[in-house]
Amino acid sequence: MAAKDRLELIKQFVMNEKKVLVANLSTQFEVTEETIRRDLEKLESEGFLTRTYGGAILNSESSLEGIHFYKRTTTNQEAKQAIAIKAVELLKNKATAAADSSSTVMEVLKLVKGNSELTLLTNSTEALRELSQSDMTVVSTGGILNKSALSLQGAITKATIKNYIFDVVLLSCKGLNRDKGALDSNEAEAELKREMLKQSNEVVLLVDHTKFDKTAFLKLSDFEHIDYLVTDRKPSDDWIEFLKSKDVNLIY
Repeated sequence: MAAKDRLELIKQFVMNEKKVLVANLSTQFEVTEETIRRDLEKLESEGFLTRTYGGAILNSESSLEGIHFYKRTTTNQEAKQAIAIKAVELLKNKATAAADSSSTVMEVLKLVKGNSELTLLTNSTEALRELSQSDMTVVSTGGILNKSALSLQGAITKATIKNYIFDVVLLSCKGLNRDKGALDSNEAEAELKREMLKQSNEVVLLVDHTKFDKTAFLKLSDFEHIDYLVTDRKPSDDWIEFLKSKDVNLIY
């Protein structure tokens, strides 16, 4: 079995069981325990799992990958709502905005439904449904529907985003690492977020406290490209100093 195929199967085992043992995987795949440890080390570097003595456990954020949007909205819901209340202030006096398809950003959009001065572009089909009776002007990116994420993706989506310039973009991500930047795990979504970021005058990143010091598979952005970081709790002093050094406005 090829190494990449074994990794995919190990990921599936971890997703199903939430916890795995090196010895068991070694037996199942007929490879040495050292090989399995290297596999788990790679998956840990991607932010998918955390190695433990004799095995590994699934990371909580990884357990949300592939889960339907409506189930993800119930995770850390109070934190997301607290972030939304703070983020609304950043939309004042803005005429145009872009929004990704994350459940955190969705909480902000629910609070600005009555803003008739705002034009919003989004690839979130849930946002299109939620805002269908709102006062704002809503522009859909178009694209291929991801039924699980309730988002539009693909070449059409990317091309549409490139046609617009935004005053501000609202984004979320899966992890924050001081050395690696803002990180994400879905390649199709990350690519669209990067395009939104390029087309926006201001970038607002919305992350709850669990995202700090977490890694993920893909790099979304360097901190130099983020203007505001909104979270639900005061980060550590090290993070506060770091964000200040990168000229990121921290709001909590």
